[in-house]
Amino acid sequence: MLLEIKNIDVLYDDFQVIWDVSLNVQPGEMVALLGPNGSGKSTILNTISNLINNRKGEIYFNDQLISNQPTFTRTGMGISHVLERRRVFPHLTVLQNLLLGAWHEKAKAERSESLSRIYGLFPKLEARSDQLAHTMSGGEQQMLAIARGLMGLPRLLMVDEPFLGLSPMVVKDLIVIFRNIVDEGISILFVEQNVRLALSMADRGYVLESGRLVIAGHSKDLVDNETVKKVFLGN
Repeated sequence: MLLEIKNIDVLYDDFQVIWDVSLNVQPGEMVALLGPNGSGKSTILNTISNLINNRKGEIYFNDQLISNQPTFTRTGMGISHVLERRRVFPHLTVLQNLLLGAWHEKAKAERSESLSRIYGLFPKLEARSDQLAHTMSGGEQQMLAIARGLMGLPRLLMVDEPFLGLSPMVVKDLIVIFRNIVDEGISILFVEQNVRLALSMADRGYVLESGRLVIAGHSKDLVDNETVKKVFLGN
């Protein structure tokens, strides 16, 4: 197992938002984390990267307990987190943004090779390497954010709402890119509200409701599942 979360609780001060959640991601797998707004999806990703501490439970990465490891250590171990709404450095160029993704020693040593690989996955970024990030379209900025995450040589890439606000054509392009990333052996855990879109891409899915895991399974088994419909559409 690449990532394994066991029975975590997460609180913001005294307000509990996640109850007893367990999930896992296997090597070379794409997994969708689904649920309505406020269900705790982003909180789970933030807990994996230690932007938020889990109050209870354990998190393992590559069979190593990381629950007490700081964020920079987890990144160096191979966890990259692309936050919601892209968060690129707007007044830096595409190339400068990418180089900032290769900040730890191993990534720095391989950044020339990584850049070549990234430009192969994202040819639009190579053509815009000297362009300031804030002058790019939303779809191009999302590609840049994902590419910057890949520059850190992850074994697990976590992406929060990758398709939010993007045109259908850009979404199609990103789906192809996601599949190419997985074909390279990198696992992806992503948050999405569009159930059919997410399950059409992912190998498996987990569905959260009000901070609790309500159902998990292979994508083909979840697409028309009645429990999933109730979570998103109500009774």
